[in-house]
Amino acid sequence: MRLENFLALTHSTLLNNPCINSFNDITFQANKVKRGDLFFAFDKDEIQLALNNGAYGIVFDTKVKISDNEIAWMEVQNIDDALKKLLRFKMIERDIIAYECNEIVLKLSLQISTPSNFLSLIGDIKSIFKSIWNIQEKTTVLFCSTSQNKDIFTSVKKLPQRTLNNIQIMEQTLFETSFIYDNIYYERELISPFFIPYLEELLYFFKIIKIDYKLKKFTLIEHFEAVFTNKKFEINSFGTSDKVLIFESNTSLIENQILFLQKQAPWANTIFILPHFTKYEANKNIYKYKNENEIIDILKNTMFNFALIVGSDKSILDKLIINQKQLVLDF
Repeated sequence: MRLENFLALTHSTLLNNPCINSFNDITFQANKVKRGDLFFAFDKDEIQLALNNGAYGIVFDTKVKISDNEIAWMEVQNIDDALKKLLRFKMIERDIIAYECNEIVLKLSLQISTPSNFLSLIGDIKSIFKSIWNIQEKTTVLFCSTSQNKDIFTSVKKLPQRTLNNIQIMEQTLFETSFIYDNIYYERELISPFFIPYLEELLYFFKIIKIDYKLKKFTLIEHFEAVFTNKKFEINSFGTSDKVLIFESNTSLIENQILFLQKQAPWANTIFILPHFTKYEANKNIYKYKNENEIIDILKNTMFNFALIVGSDKSILDKLIINQKQLVLDF
């Protein structure tokens, strides 16, 4: 990229008169800088290492000392915003088509093999930049607006709405599904029936925009994540106990997940442990908490088969086990 183009695209200020007039590549890691690269100094303490490795330009948004007048020193108001402006340019240049989806559809898409002209975007602005900067022309990208800023896209489309349920469920448990799609049988996939509507939405999208794909073995996607434990809350192998903690980070899914559990497991003693700020009133099955200690107390003192825990993750099990061991030692 030419220096004059970078200045125009990012509205940055050139603070000196360098000898160079172009850059080979853009990087954020000083130890990966090669001769001729432009270095984005998210950490100004790494600038000297970038210089030692041959950086031709430094971009920064905090006060730094110019130590080499032969290279370009460029100040921006905000480094993230400068990257977004570059990405918008790249989107236009490469004629990229962007589709917006929800978090679950995006995470499911990461578990499906797709060709190089389709890309699921996830991560921070630096990760997205690395994914997009050398992207091929007319690539279709999928993103979630709750985790990626829409400002990097020049135009955004919504996923087409499916009108039929095209996945035929043959067998199911709360956490596994055997199904048929496009005359192919997928047996005991590690995907809860709760996610099947999201999968249908994604596969219909692929069909409409004519993206070839291949379903792989599904893995956990950090939503409705089931952890089987014994009475001491030690983790058991999947499917080997009747005490299951289900972790969900997204509070917007509470209502649908409560309804799903009530419908699919009416026989079970199911409790719902929810953050105190949610709209639900506490009752014999719904418990509210303000901190992790309250979650631990609820789990220790309540009989259940399934416990849906919203707003926390399975790291709480470490505290539960430590707590149990401490009780034994104290006794």
